[in-house]
Amino acid sequence: MAKRRRENIPLSEALQDFIDTNKLQKGIDRVDVREAWTNLMGNGVNNYTTAIELRGDTLFVSLSSSVLRSELSLGKSKIISMLNEELKKEVVKKLVLR
Repeated sequence: MAKRRRENIPLSEALQDFIDTNKLQKGIDRVDVREAWTNLMGNGVNNYTTAIELRGDTLFVSLSSSVLRSELSLGKSKIISMLNEELKKEVVKKLVLR
């Protein structure tokens, strides 16, 4: 059982301690990256997005349109930087469109 803290700490710090202690950051990143993709790509791309999965630092996105896949593959590095900017940290290093 952890020692009880006697000093007052901000809620954000307490939550981050909880996340770190319980090793929840990877799961939170997975959820956040899905949300970031949805927000950044808009309805046009989201209608053709069938799956989004973060494994390590690689984001796998399944698309139902081969034309859209080839268009997006031209701007992979820009998409990666936009996602990381939205997440406010470097979560995605590689993007695989399939």
